[in-house]
Amino acid sequence: MSVMKRWGEADDQGLLDASRTDAAAFGVFYARHERRLLAYLVRRTGSSELAADLCAEAFAVVLDVCRRRGPLPDVPVAWLFGVANHKLADSARSSQVDDRARRRLEMRAVELTRGQLSEIELLADLDQASCLLAGLSPDQREAVLAHVLEDRDYSEIARELRCSESVVRKRVSRGLAALRVRVQEGK
Repeated sequence: MSVMKRWGEADDQGLLDASRTDAAAFGVFYARHERRLLAYLVRRTGSSELAADLCAEAFAVVLDVCRRRGPLPDVPVAWLFGVANHKLADSARSSQVDDRARRRLEMRAVELTRGQLSEIELLADLDQASCLLAGLSPDQREAVLAHVLEDRDYSEIARELRCSESVVRKRVSRGLAALRVRVQEGK
């Protein structure tokens, strides 16, 4: 049975509980939250390398607690982000990443390539774009995604949505205007 079939439907609490005896369960938890945590940390630090180190240490702390059979939180993803915030604050105070949990688990430090660092930086941009798009009405979001990101014609989108081209143009126009305002407010 594949790891995803076995653990893919489990909630985070179940994954962490199972990871006490099954490393594959922790792997699913890691895969489920790594990109979001990396995006968050790279936005907070401005450094993909530092973000990757902090992310690795946060996951190592969570795994270490699981292996030591410590009490698990009710909301594991909030706990993970809380651990990451503590690691971030510690690194800001000491100007280095505390890697005790990683060393205790005998995990080696990961050497990232320039390409991997670029991908991590991209995560922050994608996460920010997703947050901006999520703030649009469903009609506007669908029209903006279809026209701007998928590069589809207004007529094609109108047929799919069963409305006129002018309605689609209005949705795209209003959606882009709303995004512009949000971006300008964020600066």
